[in-house]
Amino acid sequence: MTELHDGVVRYEERDDIATITLNRPEKLNTLTEGVVQGVADGIDLATKSRQVRAIVLRGEGRVLTAGYDLVAMGEAGWGSPYDAPPVEAREGAWDPVRDYQFMNHNVQRFMKIWHCPKPVIGEIHGFAVGGATDLILCCDQLYMADDAYIGYAPSRVFGTPTTMIWVYRLGLEHAKQYLLTGKAIDAETAHRIGLVSEVHPAADLSARAEEAAQKFKHIPANQLALNKLLINQAFENMGLRTTQLLGTFFDGVTRHTEEAYRWAESFEQKGFREVIRERDEPWGDYGERKRS
Repeated sequence: MTELHDGVVRYEERDDIATITLNRPEKLNTLTEGVVQGVADGIDLATKSRQVRAIVLRGEGRVLTAGYDLVAMGEAGWGSPYDAPPVEAREGAWDPVRDYQFMNHNVQRFMKIWHCPKPVIGEIHGFAVGGATDLILCCDQLYMADDAYIGYAPSRVFGTPTTMIWVYRLGLEHAKQYLLTGKAIDAETAHRIGLVSEVHPAADLSARAEEAAQKFKHIPANQLALNKLLINQAFENMGLRTTQLLGTFFDGVTRHTEEAYRWAESFEQKGFREVIRERDEPWGDYGERKRS
C-alpha cells in the first residue's frame, strides 16, 4: 500500500486491480488540494502498472466524500497553473480567469479518470454531494450502496457542476429535475434513471465492485482501451468539452454573486452546519440524512 500526499489518499494493487481510497474520514473525505492531486496521482500509477487491469475508487469511513472542503479552500487556496503577475486588488474584486484556472486545474485532474485507458469503477456509500460528483461521475461505472445518496446541492447557491457529466449520464429531463433543484437522489432512484450500474447492501458494496473489476482481466487491455475511447469520443462529440468550460466558468460566477457573498458570510454568523441546514431544509433531503 502506498500513501499519497501525507496519507489523504491510499493506493494499493491487489488481484489485478488498483484501489484508490480517499482517506480523510474524520473530515468526511472532503476534497482538498492534496486529495484531488492524490487521486490524480493514483490514476497515473494504475495507468502505468502492467499488473493493473481495472481500478476501484472509494472512500474510507462512512461516506465517499462530502465535496469540497470549503474551510481549507478558503484558508489555503488551491493549486493553479495560472501565474500572471499579481495585482493589488480592491476589496471585493474578482479575477474570473484566475478563478477559472484553479477550478479547471481540478477538472483536468478529475478527468484523468475519464481518460485512463483502464476501466474505473466508483463506489458510492453514505453520500456523494457537490464537488464529489464532479469527481465520481467521471468513473466508467458506478456501484452504489442501497442506503446512499448523491446530488449537487450547490445548485441551490454557490456552484455549478464543473466536469458536468450529469447531463450526459441522465439526459435532459432528469438533468433539469436534479440540477435545477439540487435534490438528493437515493440509490433506488439512481439505478432506475440509469445514473449507476448496480446497487448493493452497504456491507457488500466493496466486494461486489472488486468482483466486477477483476472480470476485466479476461478482456485484452487494448480492447478495453479502444472501446472506452470510442464511447468517450461519442460524448465529446456531443460537446462535453464546451459544457465543461462553461460549467467551470459559471461555477466561479455563482460564487461571486451578492447572494453567494451573503451565504458564505453567514458561516461565521451562524456556523457552517446551520447554514447548510437552512439551505436544504425546504427540500427535506441532505440535512437530516447527514445528521443520522
